[in-house]
Amino acid sequence: MIERTVPPPPESDLPDPGLSGRDLPDGLLAVRAAEGDEDSFAVLVQRHGRPLLALARCMLGNPQDAEEAVQDAFVSAWRRLPEYRHGAEFRTWMHRITVNRCLTMRRRRPSPLPLDAVAEPAAKDAWSQPARSAEQDAATAALSRALGDLDAGQRICWILREVQGLSYKEISQVTRTSEQAVRGRLFRARRSLQEAMSPWR
Repeated sequence: MIERTVPPPPESDLPDPGLSGRDLPDGLLAVRAAEGDEDSFAVLVQRHGRPLLALARCMLGNPQDAEEAVQDAFVSAWRRLPEYRHGAEFRTWMHRITVNRCLTMRRRRPSPLPLDAVAEPAAKDAWSQPARSAEQDAATAALSRALGDLDAGQRICWILREVQGLSYKEISQVTRTSEQAVRGRLFRARRSLQEAMSPWR
């Protein structure tokens, strides 16, 4: 059995597969990659690496663990491409692999969310005064703590919906639950976060 060569991680400089490759849909690129076309897989890595890193950072809490999780997820995807079933979009499939990898890493190396894992820092001109900057930092810390207090299912659904922008159907595919279950988890997560963040309104 010939061992498949593992492509470079998403942060690496990847070969330029050409404009035609970049314009192809994920499904066709995945088919080509499953046949051993590394350039096609490189396009998929470039296309999805950045949002998956954002997802992993929200779940794990620091950039180093996030990069490791996404690299492992892409390595796993590359090796499992011949098993990939096109009933789910490649993006959804990669989200599922990444979420599972992050959950495994959290169990092995639990770490709290950092203050900047969820919210982007405010623009300098909007929060130039020290008092406002301190207030923003405190609110961000409160949101991080509130997210950490959610159960894993609610937190994953909230991140996939509010940070990643996935649809309810896509989230149900990633989490392998029904859309009704996803809606229920999101409702409870939003209610908990609203209560926790009420002092900051």
